Amino acid sequence: QVQLAESGGGLVQPGGSLRLSCAASGIIFSLYTMSWYRQAPGKQRELVAGFTDGLNTNYANSVKGRFTISRDNGKKTVYLQMNSLKPEDTAVYYCRAKFGARDYWGQGTQVTVSS
Repeated sequence: QVQLAESGGGLVQPGGSLRLSCAASGIIFSLYTMSWYRQAPGKQRELVAGFTDGLNTNYANSVKGRFTISRDNGKKTVYLQMNSLKPEDTAVYYCRAKFGARDYWGQGTQVTVSS
């Protein structure tokens, strides 16, 4: 059974940092393209950061220079380091694992940026 378990969300003040983790099980992790998405209330889900091929990465313009995606294949985990957080970063953050037609999503973790 495939599981993607996100953790690390919470409430943080503007300018603060959080690190999200997504631990995968039930897949050959190294084969999968991993990415992070987010969905704010009333908005569509959007790509935040992801691996394109190998270790190449891409980021939404709104998070470039503030967020960093990384992965540890040995731990089957992908991370999202989020710095200089802004209120507009408030959303539910989802992890996605994709390999060919296989496409899996986590349940999401809430990130709230507020003073």
